[in-house]
Amino acid sequence: MESKLVIYNTLTRQKERFEPLNAPHVGMYVCGPTVYGDPHLGHARPAITFDLVFRYLRHLGYKVRYVRNITDVGHLEHDADEGDDKIEKKARLEQLEPMEIAQYYTNRYHQAMEALNVLPPSIEPHATGHIIEQQQLVQQILDNGFAYKSNGSIYFDIEAYNKQYKYGELSGRSLENTKDESRELAGVGEKRHQADFALWKKASAEHIMRWPSPWSDGFPGWHCECTAMGRKYLGDTFDIHGGGMDLIFPHHECEIAQAIASQGHPMVKYWMHNNMLTINGQKMGKSLGNFITLNEFFSGNHPLLEQPYSAMTIRFFILSAHYRGTVDFSNEALKASEKGLQKLLQGIADLKRINVSTHCDSETEHIVKSLRQKCYDAMNDDLATPQVISHLFEACSVVNKLVDHKATICADCLKELSDTMRLFTFDILGLREEASETSQEREQAFGKVVDMVLELRAKAKSDKDWATSDKIRDELAAAGFEVKDTKDGVTWKLNK
Repeated sequence: MESKLVIYNTLTRQKERFEPLNAPHVGMYVCGPTVYGDPHLGHARPAITFDLVFRYLRHLGYKVRYVRNITDVGHLEHDADEGDDKIEKKARLEQLEPMEIAQYYTNRYHQAMEALNVLPPSIEPHATGHIIEQQQLVQQILDNGFAYKSNGSIYFDIEAYNKQYKYGELSGRSLENTKDESRELAGVGEKRHQADFALWKKASAEHIMRWPSPWSDGFPGWHCECTAMGRKYLGDTFDIHGGGMDLIFPHHECEIAQAIASQGHPMVKYWMHNNMLTINGQKMGKSLGNFITLNEFFSGNHPLLEQPYSAMTIRFFILSAHYRGTVDFSNEALKASEKGLQKLLQGIADLKRINVSTHCDSETEHIVKSLRQKCYDAMNDDLATPQVISHLFEACSVVNKLVDHKATICADCLKELSDTMRLFTFDILGLREEASETSQEREQAFGKVVDMVLELRAKAKSDKDWATSDKIRDELAAAGFEVKDTKDGVTWKLNK
């Protein structure tokens, strides 16, 4: 199949036509969470971004194997090669087993993803379940002369690698730049150069999470897991590797080096990265007091939040910006997203209230017939979701005119309008109605009552009983129902 989809490849720094290695099959690996704390807005963005990629590729007819890992060992504090394992440190504080911590926060992550309507990946491997594969990767790199043993630990030899290949292609950093940054530390500790990174770490006496290996009892370096698990489930080469921009260096840079050093060629064709989130212009961080978990957004229980925000409001907020653009959280921005989502969902709900005509007026017909292609064009241009939402808003304006009898539409056009709006809103953008079935049933019941009351109002008007007519309209308005009299009849809607 010929793809019209174009995506930005971080490796080449340009947009490229998406051409899978083995169409119609697509392999996609995305870095998942390190499970030592509650999921936050920073976890939501890559999850929603690559859920969008997953949904759209499947919609285009590709058979996608989507692998998103769980990091439950080896990720040390500050992304360094020294210090505490993040999960083990949390376990000591809570006086729990590290795996209790990992399981608890994995469950919390899954609950948040389900709320955000993020589809589960095809495979969700855990780092602790793939120690053997990581050891095999380390041994291959050692055998090829790109690693060395030091005091029971194994380090990647970037200088040896750089003689044959080029380290730093993804991030734009050179070996000399990296060495200059740490020149004062050169030769200190177990490494030959501070730019070298750990493939296997010998565990200190107090370290709980450890496994036997040919080199020492220890644990794998953080970068090994994604290379080993990506290769196990997607093969020596696969199509897409994704994650946040904060992972470009060192994590993804090291992954590229590990793959080439172990197998002699790159593993990934397209590298995709979503941009970062800020809160009121600042980077999110616990030390800044602006760290907000997803559950706090959903409950509104945080000093920076003026109200609770639903999971779909969060999803709409993230999709309202291009995935490679920065997103700055503020209460104003989320309130705007809440209104935008409401407008879109109301537009789709109002499709049921449109009266079909024998013909379309020319403006309506033009907008409806071009809507689907406009949305596809936006998605094919590096997943331009803000443009998709803009086109859907234009469709909502058409719906409003049709409900108010200010435009006409035929049955075929109405079906096309409804199918297109639902396809892009629900199937591709992954938004959904948040009202419970009970409240939806209640709203339908309201509709029957309002229609009956409006019939009484119409009778009062025909009897020239203007006082009763106005009273009915005013009482409905007080109850939240907006009534409009048009030349073609009366329309109403519930203001939520």
